Amino acid sequence: MLEVALGRRRFMTYLLGVPALAVATRITFDAVAPDAAAAALPSAPSVEEMFDIGEALVVASAPTMPLVKLEIGEDGVARMGVPRIEMGQGITTALGMLIAEELDLRMDQVEVTCADARPELVLNQMTAGSSTIRAFYDPVRVLAATARARMLAAAAAEWGLPVGSLTTSGGSVTSDDGRTATFGELSRPAADPALQVGAVVPKAASDHKIVGTPVRRVDALDIVTGRKRFTMDLQVPGALPTMIRRAPTWNGTFRSLANRGAIEAMPGVLAVATIPSGVAVVAETFEQARAAVCAVDATFSAGPVPNESNDSIMQKLKKAALPFAAPALGAVTVEASYEWPSASHAFLETECAIADVRPGGAEIWSGFQAPIVAQQKIAVELGLPQKSVKAHVVPCGGGFGRRVFFDTAMEAALISKAVGKPIKLMWHRTDDMRHGRCRPANVQNFRATLVAGQVATLEQRVCGVSTDYRHGLGEILTATATALPEGAKQAVANDAFGQAVFLTFVASPYNFGVYDKRQTELSLGIPTSSYRSVPNQTARGSEEMFVDEIAERLGVDPVEFRRSTLKSERTRAVLDAVVDAGDWGRRMPTGFAQGIGVHVESRSHTAALIELDCRDPKNPLVTKAVMAVDVGKVINPLGLEAQMQGGLAEAISLTLKAGLHVVDGLPLEGSYSQYHFARQKDFPSDLEIIIMPSHDGPLGGAGEVGSSAPTGAIANAYARATGVRPRTFPINHPIDFDPFPPGQLPPPAFPEG
Repeated sequence: MLEVALGRRRFMTYLLGVPALAVATRITFDAVAPDAAAAALPSAPSVEEMFDIGEALVVASAPTMPLVKLEIGEDGVARMGVPRIEMGQGITTALGMLIAEELDLRMDQVEVTCADARPELVLNQMTAGSSTIRAFYDPVRVLAATARARMLAAAAAEWGLPVGSLTTSGGSVTSDDGRTATFGELSRPAADPALQVGAVVPKAASDHKIVGTPVRRVDALDIVTGRKRFTMDLQVPGALPTMIRRAPTWNGTFRSLANRGAIEAMPGVLAVATIPSGVAVVAETFEQARAAVCAVDATFSAGPVPNESNDSIMQKLKKAALPFAAPALGAVTVEASYEWPSASHAFLETECAIADVRPGGAEIWSGFQAPIVAQQKIAVELGLPQKSVKAHVVPCGGGFGRRVFFDTAMEAALISKAVGKPIKLMWHRTDDMRHGRCRPANVQNFRATLVAGQVATLEQRVCGVSTDYRHGLGEILTATATALPEGAKQAVANDAFGQAVFLTFVASPYNFGVYDKRQTELSLGIPTSSYRSVPNQTARGSEEMFVDEIAERLGVDPVEFRRSTLKSERTRAVLDAVVDAGDWGRRMPTGFAQGIGVHVESRSHTAALIELDCRDPKNPLVTKAVMAVDVGKVINPLGLEAQMQGGLAEAISLTLKAGLHVVDGLPLEGSYSQYHFARQKDFPSDLEIIIMPSHDGPLGGAGEVGSSAPTGAIANAYARATGVRPRTFPINHPIDFDPFPPGQLPPPAFPEG
């Protein structure tokens, strides 16, 4: 399908649906019939091995792929508004590389931006599940190749030459006799519906000059020089600084305000509004808003978990965990449990949104991972037609699953409507850590049955606080379905959705005979959201720890045990790569040790070898890390390397010292000084990322696969160095700070003036 916009002198090619559908239905049956391991009892394929969450999202997005467009205007620049958000994962660079490759353009001749909410795309505008490149790899290549074919055809028709005598380079078409025309000059004739165009065939990988080479992120310079514009940097006319006084417990709701007059009389305060989540103060500056928020005297409902703590939550999870099946009579069993508390997403850019709500419509700016459902739900709440609400997707400084929800944008819209002015709402870092959605606490229980030196059964029982999936697949129908029955803390449908996510995300890469994984979720009313790698970082990270325990019980080297039981040669290859590069088994000084871990997710395979300095067991330090990754087809090695580094940082943090302390229904942590995410000093200076060569295997995701293998490897190194197997995480989790009083926002570290 081709649409020509001659009035604006631009060329638009609409993506054909067939290639997208071909990608969507290309299920990787190589995983269904994995390589048999001679020294292991084969396991039947799990749901994830046959059809994973990324493939589900690709299938969901395929029907509306024909609505995704590429434009080339008179300036010769190729532009695409991708219906996904750039959160630091580098998708705008990777997709730009695909476009530049097929069109023979330089990277500075391509612009990939984040599209505003487009409800006509239905299920094709949610950034999740490491699925963006998997969904757009073939479609974007076909899209750009079609544009190139039309440029060639237009030039051939204009010059009366065969297409085969023409070439493209740097945004121009050149003939054998030396004639040239730029894409800008050809954009109008190329848009002619009557133009005869031959077959469109994307380039073979062997002809790639850009794809597969290291390319720096297109926005890297802007980020490091401060020119990149995030939501807080946008200058929407009249948007006023706004902050909120929140409840002293998770999900407490506003009841009454005792000192409205006093707050309104404070310096710089322009308006006070109440919304369900608290008392909003609109002021001339953010510091004036913060000071006024701290002076608010308000009462709130207690919230659903006013008396809960880490210990009480974990006790409930242990009690609700499903039991193991009865072991065979006389069988040798190995059992272990691993406990994980709630964790903050802790991205650099705190939650923020700008809203301008007027009687006839509204505009919202925020870092939306799911902008369609945000637009739809905000429209319902404001009593406006959906088409009257514009949701602008702004690139954000991290998301990791938190931004599939749009709490901040909804709050901003309600406040703007109440005060009758555009407002810029900022969540303070303390609000972000205490009231933002968190990774749910969970407990991982394992039991293996050993028969004749082999694993005959592996049982995994996961019990966690319910992950909130009421965003659905990113639009209002599935979001409504996951919220029924209305009024429930966490709907039955939501937990069914959670089961589907668990089954399509988590799978053991080993042949361990009968593999039985089951998940139970408790609906407590705690604000939760998916966290990077969703259930995998804790579920598979814990399994990697358990694999070491099985190997120890069998008296075999943990690397050799993995080699003999892994299902896939691709997984064995990344394991061998880190073992060789990291010199596995070398003699280590007292207090030092190596640990190993592997992981398979989103059709990608990773392995990690970690060296840990545990001379002070209360302050272990990762001194060396070697990671290997196989994603099938490598678009941008630099971007892939960065993703692995990010996964390693998450693993170091969550395994060693980053977690939330919940006391009386509220996390104590309220700043980076209290939430101990890894600093530069915690990151190894000796780091090697091995990127396996591209091949014809299935295209894998990269955004989430890098955290589970190092999680297991770090814990395994700790056990080898100290002789103590960790059971609760993070391994060192003291309350070594004075918490801010509930409801109070600390003053800025660097006051104005």
